[in-house]
Amino acid sequence: MRHLCNIILVGMPASGKSTIGALLAEKLNDYILIDTDCVIEKTQGMTISKIFEKFSEDYFRKLEHDTIKMVCAGVGKIISVGGGAFENPDNRATLLNFGKVFYLKSDLDVLYYRISKDSTRPLLQNENPKDVLKNLLIKRENNYKKAHYTIDTTKYNEDEIIRMIVNATNS
Repeated sequence: MRHLCNIILVGMPASGKSTIGALLAEKLNDYILIDTDCVIEKTQGMTISKIFEKFSEDYFRKLEHDTIKMVCAGVGKIISVGGGAFENPDNRATLLNFGKVFYLKSDLDVLYYRISKDSTRPLLQNENPKDVLKNLLIKRENNYKKAHYTIDTTKYNEDEIIRMIVNATNS
């Protein structure tokens, strides 16, 4: 029997966290999938965009922090966190201590292509989303690199990414 640990996925918006998380959950049936943004939306009864609009980004980040603390308890979870969650030093420490953290790294052009038609991303609702995305990537990259593992999602297909995460988790 293998030892269960938490598998934590971090990265930019549209880096593949939700897709890879769902595929991992299908493959690893003794794990449960938790997307912190979905947990927040469900508990608050509104979308992340609405929380930003109605309250503030700071209010959302507090909800995110509390949610991360809550979901990291125990083992056997695949936890996908919002793109900015790993910026908070307390979140980062919690995530690094309670699981194996995988940074799903993607090229700026790939990220932009994936999100260009997605109106649900509050930080990118402006006149020049590609510049905002580029600046976010530059700002967040150093913290993302603190993850236990980095997987370039532009170099590998989904099956290869899943295999890499499973192998790292089992080692």
